Parts: sequence; C-alpha cells; structure tokens
Amino acid sequence: MEAPIEIVKASGKRAHFSIEKLRNSLQRSGADTATIKQIVNTVRDELYQGISTKEIYHRAFALLKKKKTVFASKYKLKNALYELGPTGFPFEKFIAALLQYSGYETGVGQVFRGKCVTHEVDVVAQKKEQYIVAECKFHSDPSRKCDVKVPLYIHSRYRDILAFERKRSPNEGWVVTNTQFTKDAMDYGKCSGLYLLSWDYPKGDALKDRIDRLSLYPITVSTLLSKREKQFLLSRNVVLCRQLIQDDFYLDHLGISENRKARILEDINAICHS
Repeated sequence: MEAPIEIVKASGKRAHFSIEKLRNSLQRSGADTATIKQIVNTVRDELYQGISTKEIYHRAFALLKKKKTVFASKYKLKNALYELGPTGFPFEKFIAALLQYSGYETGVGQVFRGKCVTHEVDVVAQKKEQYIVAECKFHSDPSRKCDVKVPLYIHSRYRDILAFERKRSPNEGWVVTNTQFTKDAMDYGKCSGLYLLSWDYPKGDALKDRIDRLSLYPITVSTLLSKREKQFLLSRNVVLCRQLIQDDFYLDHLGISENRKARILEDINAICHS
C-alpha cells in the first residue's frame, strides 16, 4: 500500500492530500464532470511527497484555463481576493459593493463619534432595521489569519460608538477578512455578538458562498486582463466584474483594441452569468 501524499500548505504545515478537496474546488468553478475527472487524474499522477498547495493550484488552474477561461476565473477566486491589495482599500470597496448588490445602502470610510474618541469605519450598510458597521482586515499573505486580538479591538470600538447617544445607533458589528479566523477569534465573535465573515466562515454563508451565490466576482478574477489593467480599474472604483459590463468605457482609457475589448467583455459576461 502506497504511503499517503503529504502536501505543504501556505502556512508551512503539512497535511495529507485530499482528492475530495481538489474535486470540490474544481466543482466550484462550474466545470463539467468530465473535465473535473480529467484534471483530478492529471494532478494526482503528478503528485510527489512535499508538493505545495500552491503548485497543485497552479497546475489545476492551468488545465482549467486551457479548457475554458471562465472555469479558470471562478477557480482563482480565493487568489483574486489577494489581488485586491496591496492596500486594503479595494477590499473595503469590494465588501461595500457586495452588500450594495444585496440590497443595502452602503458607505465607505465614514466617521462615527464615540463616547471616548471618534472612529473611522471601513464599511457602513443599512437595510430596513439592520444597521451594520464593518471593519475589513485584508491580508496579502495567505498564511496569515485573524487572531483573537482583531475582534477584541473591533468590539471595543463598536462599544464606544454605541455608548455615544445618537438617534439611531448601529445594531450589528462585523469583522470581515479575506483569509481566515483562528478558533479563539471565532469563539470570541460568538460570545460577544460580533458577526465574523471570512473566506470560509460561517459555513454555508462565508465570503466565497456569498460571491458565488450572487455572481458578484471581483474584477481580479479575470484571466484576460493584465495586472496593470486591473490596478487601473480598481483605482477607478471598478471592483466587480458586473461594474465593468455597465462601465465598459474604462477599457477605452486603457487603449485596448476593439477585438480584445470584445473578448474581455464576453468573458466577463460569462463569469457573471455562469
């Protein structure tokens, strides 16, 4: 019996390779059963002891891209969120856009007066009786997690805002990250009443689930746009693929040919409606 293949995660930790996890991630891309089976078999045949998850990802991504760019774009969603850096501001705008398309009135970088000091809040969202103040913690390093110090700090700011008398106070405090929370952070969130939202938490309604469910993909999932072009669009507050469809004139500012523009828009449309 062959020894199980050990893979190395971004954190440096080792784990056994799981075909099921690879298959599930490929299914999220929208690829058909035959394509998934072919890629799983190819990747499995190329495994070796100590292979990194990054190398496995790049191999699967390349095979998907060769098959269909839309599959590759959806498969790279997690990495696309890292591309919203290097600062955290595009990530804040992405979270605000995600909430706006979910029916909320949103704002970014609003200042609230607290009992002790004033606070600049990353994202504010309101819908009916729900009034959210959200802090966004962006990490460009996949191995970094939000530990318990983050919700502790955010909770103290939230309580200071609530302590200041005002006609209508926020009734939900959120902490949002593009990576993961530690167990202590999640336990503190549950105990304190803070809502924590990360790449994979809470289960079934995590960031990845919300994005897929609403087809609100960041512009950085595109495999046809260059890094420079994506940064230009982000600087113009175009953070969603859906926004580029509505405001395609931004592509003209990049000096993109009509043929390439048509290909990009066709691909973006397919991502949004897949």
